[in-house]
Amino acid sequence: MKKKKSESSARGKRAGASVKPMPDSQIDFSDIPESTTEELRGARRVGRPSSGMAKQLIAIRLSPRLLSQLRKMAAKDKKPYQTLIHELLEKAASRAA
Repeated sequence: MKKKKSESSARGKRAGASVKPMPDSQIDFSDIPESTTEELRGARRVGRPSSGMAKQLIAIRLSPRLLSQLRKMAAKDKKPYQTLIHELLEKAASRAA
């Protein structure tokens, strides 16, 4: 089965068809200023912090109704819904043990 190439629109497809790849050596970077030592010193790593307690990514199927309820509950508590799900599962697992 051939994988379908994703395009955002018909216009995007036409525009993408006319673009040819360009090697990095031909890209003009002259309008991008060099970073100063001070800027580099203040830079920070983007992404998740590495800790010994990293969470594992899983996939789970929930009904749209349940997911909507969980999102509303999380919004009321001003927290991300995945955090709320984690907390609820942790509580249920500790009670069952």
